[in-house]
Amino acid sequence: MELEVKAAAFAEKWRGKGYERGETQLFYRDLFEIFDVPVERVAVFEHAVQRLGRGSGYIDLFWKGRVLVEQKSAGSSLEQAKRQAFEYCEDLSDAEHPRYVLLSDFQTFELYDLRDSEEARFHLQDLAQHIHKLGFIAGDDSADLSEQEKVNIQAAELVGRLHDELEAAGYTGQDLERLLVRIVFCLFADNTGIFPRNAFLNLIDKQTSKTGADVGPLLASLFQVLDTPEDQRQASQQLAGFPYVNGDLFAGPLRIPAFNGKMRELLLAACRFDWTAISPAIFGSLFQSVMDREARRSLGAHYTTEPNILKVIESLFLRDLRMEFNRIRRLKGANRVAKLKAFQQKLAGLTFFDPACGCGNFLIIAYRELRLLELKVLRELRKDKGQLALDVASLSLLNVDQFHGIEISEFPVRIAEAAMWMMDHIMNKQMSEEFGEYYIRIPLTRSPAILQADALETDWRQVLPPENCSFIMGNPPFAGAKLQSQAQREQIKRLANLGGAGGTLDYVAAWFIKAAEYIQQGDAKIGFVATNSITQGEQVGQLWPLLLERYGMEITFAHQTFAWGSDAKGKAHVHVVILGLSRPPTNSPPATITPPAEGEFANGKAVGGGGAPSAVTPPTPRPLFTYSDPKADSEESPHPAISPYLVGVEDASKSPIVVHESAQPLNGLPKVGAGSQVIDGGFTIFKTEAEKDEFLVREPGASKFVRPYIGAQDFINGTWRWVLTLHDASPAELAKMPAVKERLGKVREWRQASKRKATREMAQTPTAWQIKAIPDSPFLVIPVTSSERREYVPIGWLEPPFVPNTDLRIVGDASKALFGLLTSSMHMAWLQFIRGRLESRYRYSLGIVYNTFPVPEAGYARLEAPADAILQARATHPESTLANLYDPDLMPPSLRKAHQKLDKATDSLYRKAPFHSNQERAAHLLTLY
Repeated sequence: MELEVKAAAFAEKWRGKGYERGETQLFYRDLFEIFDVPVERVAVFEHAVQRLGRGSGYIDLFWKGRVLVEQKSAGSSLEQAKRQAFEYCEDLSDAEHPRYVLLSDFQTFELYDLRDSEEARFHLQDLAQHIHKLGFIAGDDSADLSEQEKVNIQAAELVGRLHDELEAAGYTGQDLERLLVRIVFCLFADNTGIFPRNAFLNLIDKQTSKTGADVGPLLASLFQVLDTPEDQRQASQQLAGFPYVNGDLFAGPLRIPAFNGKMRELLLAACRFDWTAISPAIFGSLFQSVMDREARRSLGAHYTTEPNILKVIESLFLRDLRMEFNRIRRLKGANRVAKLKAFQQKLAGLTFFDPACGCGNFLIIAYRELRLLELKVLRELRKDKGQLALDVASLSLLNVDQFHGIEISEFPVRIAEAAMWMMDHIMNKQMSEEFGEYYIRIPLTRSPAILQADALETDWRQVLPPENCSFIMGNPPFAGAKLQSQAQREQIKRLANLGGAGGTLDYVAAWFIKAAEYIQQGDAKIGFVATNSITQGEQVGQLWPLLLERYGMEITFAHQTFAWGSDAKGKAHVHVVILGLSRPPTNSPPATITPPAEGEFANGKAVGGGGAPSAVTPPTPRPLFTYSDPKADSEESPHPAISPYLVGVEDASKSPIVVHESAQPLNGLPKVGAGSQVIDGGFTIFKTEAEKDEFLVREPGASKFVRPYIGAQDFINGTWRWVLTLHDASPAELAKMPAVKERLGKVREWRQASKRKATREMAQTPTAWQIKAIPDSPFLVIPVTSSERREYVPIGWLEPPFVPNTDLRIVGDASKALFGLLTSSMHMAWLQFIRGRLESRYRYSLGIVYNTFPVPEAGYARLEAPADAILQARATHPESTLANLYDPDLMPPSLRKAHQKLDKATDSLYRKAPFHSNQERAAHLLTLY
């Protein structure tokens, strides 16, 4: 917890501060010190860069190859900083190009991972919760790894150093990739019994000179021998002991690499490493990362953990198979043996397909788990004397050709194939040890079927006919709508038939659509990892009518939002969901699905009928895995159905598929507005009281136009800034204030330079704002974003002269009863499950949350008294901010008790029976929508 403690101290020190020119360097010295890294040792402040066709510029903080930082003063819009940072990236050379872009205004952070297309946003006050996302500052991500992980990383680093030397000598491209895959297999084979013990090590050590000049030709000869049956080889005494491997792994010639002495020593170091402890499931991704020197600096942060992969395959098929096996093994009598053998045949008949397989992690772990289950079957058969064949080679019926995949890049395809064979050999060794007879499956006669292709441009039937497919699984690419390339946008637009609208679907949605279409001619089940955004907000309306109505899918299991990624220090966790889908069982052949017409599902509104098959069997309980915290362990509960919002539904017929965004309240609630949007480049905003006072000393006449300016995090943390409100200032008044005129001139220049047309048009009226919201009476405010740690979004009142900004939603003349309704757990449940989260934070949406929230038929006037009790409980702690009051660890007992009474009163307006969770509340609200 040391990092979290230091991050919390940093956040406290910098709370409410932030002047770009005066404090940036001190800010980042302190930030880097959290990781014990002196910033000047690795990075440069005000790094000059020649901008292509745009003159010169200065990057606020630049760490070559690692991170580019653009800093703004507190409260400034980060949109300009983002645009500036990405323009600088275009101007940098490949060697300089950063992995990360970090934007900040001292009080908020935005982090972009340019390689993995991941992004994160968090506030200074929440830094301790998100500090590991900045772990790249430390440079070493291995501190929190297990011994198994460290072994894999050491092996990958050995291969990585050999890769670098070969690449520097001009041996590059596909030949380098294939050479490394072959060498890695030889290293593994040398330690695990495929080759005679240390045969490869001795070959390199004793049969080559120290100059290394003869290593390349010898490797070429070895690869040819490994691809040639023993009875077809030419006599070669030094290579005679190597077996025929086959499997296309060593097929085809490569350019002969010109080794030198250093390369030979690096290869020998890899040979002397103990490869018996390697896990092919992890090693595949690590091995791929050796091709990227920058990625290799944080090895251990670039693979998916086995527990996370197991969450998918356990829910998709493994648990059901284990339960079936346990039922069979408890049988008595002769029928038991027949059932066990039939079950083993069933395992051998299953097929698995990962259409975005990368280095094959899902396929490898699934194969391992199936082989372990088969081993249990064989143990049970051994208990019945004479039920096992004497030949160990005939015991296992499973093989790697049950596994299929698609991957766009060739190198991961080759890694996946080799890793599958490595796992096959490990499982064969384990079976040999179990039954006392040594067995290796060499030469390789079967191969995993992995196609190198773009999965979204490929007919999946080429890889595996859908009627022969049992399970589709994987972790497809995520890329949100704003991070997609134009080609990716066109792909998903075409697949989703969104017409001219284009939609805002994440890239991962395309795999769901392709999979749903694919299984119409079969009965395969789907288990995919996805960004949580496809189960919340507007994306639900675009994707789920297509899946559930047009393709007749149903959700068979689901994991609510949790953190997906490596447990290695410094890894930025992505918040994801896991979804299981299938077609309901029917007594009729699968329906023929006609693709929807152009634009049929545009804007999430389905037109026309179904094509969805109807279920003829009672619904099977659907497991829903919930997480009290995105990094916590899951809790499982069964439900008759699961909605696209990942809420358990007790009666699916009463629950709508989607909640459609509405521009107006559908519930009779008063209209909510947005706060002010200044768009001034920060020239009319004062970040600190000292800055404001200094300005008024120079320009005392402007005092009547200066008003406190407040956003969501300001409101929650009890801080604010100041803004010049010059809308009603007369030309005569403005003419008497030269310091104000100077600032307005800068606003005009800044707006004129914008790439946004609407902003350039506003340059003609520098005193005007994009949105003007200056209430003249007390008003209710709702923060747009709030920490997921809070049970309630801190809602409350402000009054003039405060000016709210766009991070606040405002309601004029609001009643205490409305405040009570909106701050209740019932409303929080609607926010949590229907609109969802940004990463893991709550994000309040008017169109999806407020305007659609089902209000009880009896109204909510009775909530005034319990709502007033909450306000009184807050008032007894005037020194505490809303952030303190609603921190779950610090919340005063009186305030918690007041909220519990409000929740009880609110719940009773919706039904007599009590609610036991927010999930239960959300499910009930869906039936009322």
